[in-house]
Amino acid sequence: MEPLALSETALYQFIGQYLWPFIRIGAMFMAVPIIGARTVPARVRILLALLVTMLVSPMLASAPAIELLGVPAMLRVMQEVLVGLSLGFVFQVVLHIFVLSGQLVAMKMGLGFASMNDPSNGISVTVLSQFYLLLSTVLFLIFNGHLLVIDLVVRSFTSIPIGTGLGYDAIWMIVGMGSWMFSAALVFVLPLFTALLVINMAFGTMNRSAPQINVFTVGFPIALVFGLIFMWLSLTAFVPYFRSIFNAAAIFSEQLLRLP
Repeated sequence: MEPLALSETALYQFIGQYLWPFIRIGAMFMAVPIIGARTVPARVRILLALLVTMLVSPMLASAPAIELLGVPAMLRVMQEVLVGLSLGFVFQVVLHIFVLSGQLVAMKMGLGFASMNDPSNGISVTVLSQFYLLLSTVLFLIFNGHLLVIDLVVRSFTSIPIGTGLGYDAIWMIVGMGSWMFSAALVFVLPLFTALLVINMAFGTMNRSAPQINVFTVGFPIALVFGLIFMWLSLTAFVPYFRSIFNAAAIFSEQLLRLP
C-alpha cells in the first residue's frame, strides 16, 4: 500500500476550511449581547464558536489555500474579525439604546448620583439604566435574538465569502449607528422629558409667585415621585418599541452583510 500523499496546499486548504469560519463566528460571539458579556467565561464562547464552526464548515465552499504565517493570512484574519465584530456590535447598540435612555431619564429626575456596577460591561451605570438593560436583555432572549445572530453569521458566508471583507460602505454604515442610537434613545424618553419639563415649569412659576418657598427642597422629591410614576406608565410602550428597534437592527444587519 502506498502512503497517503498530502501536499502543502491541501493541508492549508483543510485547515482554512475550519479556521476562517471559526475566526468570524468567534469574533461574533465575543461582541454579541449576553454571550459576549464579561460574566460569560471566554472558554464558553470559544466552545460555542467551535461547535457552530464544526456544524457550518462542511456546508461552505472550499476555502482558498493560503499560507498561515504570511501577511495575506493576517489580512484575512482582520477581515473575518471585522465581519464578526460588526454583526455583534449592531445588536450591542440595540441594548445600549435603552442604557442611554435610562441615563437620560435618571439625569432629568435627579437620580444621576444613584449608580451601580454593570457586571456585563464592567462600567458604572445608573439604576434606571440597569433596569432598562435587564428588561431589554430578557426581551432579546424572548425574541430569539441569540438565534438570529447565529443565523445571520452563517448566512453571511454566502453573501460575504471568506477573504472578501465588508468594504468601505459597510464601515460608514456602522459609524452612522451612533447617531441612530442617540436619536432612538431620545425618542423613547421624549414623553417622559415633556412631562418632567411641565413639572419644572410649574415649580418655576411657583418660585416667581412665592419666592419664600424653597423650590429645591420641595421640587426634588416631587419630581422624583412623578418621574417614577411616568416611567411606570411608559413601560406599556417598552415591548412595542423594543420590537421595532430589534426589527430595525435585523434589517440593518442584513443590509450590512449584503444578504438578500
